[in-house]
Amino acid sequence: MPYQTNADLPENLQRLLPPHAQDIYRAAFNNAYFAHEGDPRQEEAAHRIAWAAVKRSYVRTPEGWRLRDD
Repeated sequence: MPYQTNADLPENLQRLLPPHAQDIYRAAFNNAYFAHEGDPRQEEAAHRIAWAAVKRSYVRTPEGWRLRDD
């Protein structure tokens, strides 16, 4: 189930991630979802890949997610 907009993302992601990180998550999820078509774990793989994409640009701190400095 690809996401058309950030408003379509699960509520917990909308609360946790800043808008730019939501953009990254949504784009990575959608690409991975279509790339794994036919895989019985398609959605699970897409979520894992999307989180990995967010973690390449953002880091979780006690205050929330922020852009990496590096």
